[in-house]
Amino acid sequence: MTSRRKLADLREEYAKASLNVHDVAADPIEQFKSWFEDAREAELGEPNAMVVATVDGEGRPSARVLLLKGVDERGFTFFTNYESRKGGDLDDNPHVAMVFHWMGLERQVRIEGSAARLEHDESAAYFAQRPRGSQLGAWASPQSRMIGSRDVLEERLSEIEQRFGDRTIPCPGHWGGYLVRPDRVEFWQGRPNRLHDRIVYERTADDSWTTSRLAP
Repeated sequence: MTSRRKLADLREEYAKASLNVHDVAADPIEQFKSWFEDAREAELGEPNAMVVATVDGEGRPSARVLLLKGVDERGFTFFTNYESRKGGDLDDNPHVAMVFHWMGLERQVRIEGSAARLEHDESAAYFAQRPRGSQLGAWASPQSRMIGSRDVLEERLSEIEQRFGDRTIPCPGHWGGYLVRPDRVEFWQGRPNRLHDRIVYERTADDSWTTSRLAP
């Protein structure tokens, strides 16, 4: 019987691709879109899953996995309950960090920037596209707050279902999107011997971008 490998012995050798500063797009959003399409074409599970880290007013960090729901020339968009822990953190401190990890391609993307709430009309337009069950859940869940049991959620959901019946469910005022405007974006490609390729974009004062190579 094969013994279990020790945690310290768990490792993979990365050798699928390389990354050169002369080969990346001039704009990190365009480079991200290219890598994201690679992840989709590779049929990786939930390629839009990302870790989002926030910091509260006392400097304590918090991180969780969310789903990216939009990317355009402005930046990156996700949606949540504004009264959740992350929402409270962002009220205190708009700075945010995000990480995409596409292990199947041996790639990571790290994003740092500032988050701001989307206009309500933009959030409402996305909310209208969500499955009805997700719409009801946004109304029913007091996200990040203590509850006594699962029954509390089920009861709240039942109340919300009865309130709206067959009518259109509006976007709650406590729910909506954030746009993260990046000022630093790093693309990481795994390489042999842990000598990984790291290319970082940094926003300049005139809103252009510089690119540099980082040591692994």
